[in-house]
Amino acid sequence: MDFFSSNKKFGILGGGQLGKMILAATQKWDITTYVLDPNKNAPSSFCCNFFKQGDFKDFETVYNFGKKLDLITFEIEHVNLKALYKLEEEGVLVYPSPRNLSIIQDKFSQKKFYQKNNIPTAKFNFFSKKNELENALKNNVISIPFVWKSTKLGYDGYGVKVIKSKKDLSKINNVPCITEELIKYSNELSVIICRNPNEESKIYPVIEMEFNKLSNQVENVICPAQISNKSMIKAEKIALKVSKSFNHVGLLAIEMFLTEENEVLVNEVAPRPHNSGHFTIEGSLTNQFEQHLRGILNLPLGETNLISPSVMINLVGPIGINGKVSYKNIKKLLKLKGVNLHIYGKKETRPNRKLGHVTIINKNIIKAKKIAKKIKETVIIISK
Repeated sequence: MDFFSSNKKFGILGGGQLGKMILAATQKWDITTYVLDPNKNAPSSFCCNFFKQGDFKDFETVYNFGKKLDLITFEIEHVNLKALYKLEEEGVLVYPSPRNLSIIQDKFSQKKFYQKNNIPTAKFNFFSKKNELENALKNNVISIPFVWKSTKLGYDGYGVKVIKSKKDLSKINNVPCITEELIKYSNELSVIICRNPNEESKIYPVIEMEFNKLSNQVENVICPAQISNKSMIKAEKIALKVSKSFNHVGLLAIEMFLTEENEVLVNEVAPRPHNSGHFTIEGSLTNQFEQHLRGILNLPLGETNLISPSVMINLVGPIGINGKVSYKNIKKLLKLKGVNLHIYGKKETRPNRKLGHVTIINKNIIKAKKIAKKIKETVIIISK
């Protein structure tokens, strides 16, 4: 289907930073773009041809938005699934598929999918209510410490808690959940794969992620991952198996643990551009946003070779600050060699909200990490 210089209409559910960066890729070409987001000032609202303010979780809103389009994708998983199924039935192309989204939206469904397809993952238990979990703890079905995850609506560290004592149980909600044994890991990894409907696929080099222990958000992204070649091959092999099992179209980001015993376990996946892949804008021959477009438009996929080793850091709202956002010392940052700044255009700051990112391009990863540390100490986010 030709979306270039035609009357074809391409839509995105969600107008955040991922949508904005997808739109930047469309602007290289001639594609008519539509975006749906509840926030009239969403970052994507200024970058698309047509913007619709509305709730992407609402059936009628999503259906009425999508029925005018030829192809629809999403930048966030928490969209109305029933509307996507109906749109697909009526001939609108929906990528990634509603079928895969139905699995990925629910962490329990994801875990069962991995079991069914013999994909290594942490052992888990499902509980429909909080008291079921508490009874399992009393009866030694599970034991502390463990990881608690809400089955629905978790992202960026939300809906995930590490339970280290019985007191920590007060932090979890009375919702369907899974618990996982606490994995002793040496590294957290990500592998990003893209496929098109012709089943052509491309894989990016293995990425290493370092998380903030308090917010559980990604703090540093390092590519290539600083792990052994043997572990890289193992991670790529498992990622390819996950990709084949989902038979997805577009990007699939696969988050993994590399255990202290050098085993690779799949944590979860995201069927869209991913925070761990932002470095590809400057660090790869084809960035993840253009690659996602190529996949869902059934175009030849771009090369994924690194231009340079890279470190990416997120700029997030500090704890205790809410309101209109302002940045201090940006000029100092821009003076640094190999530093690439991205501000998403969100007008308000709140604790742990992703407001931008910085990618450091440097052949020496150690030097790149030192520059990243300097940036974190230099850039100050405040509220006016």
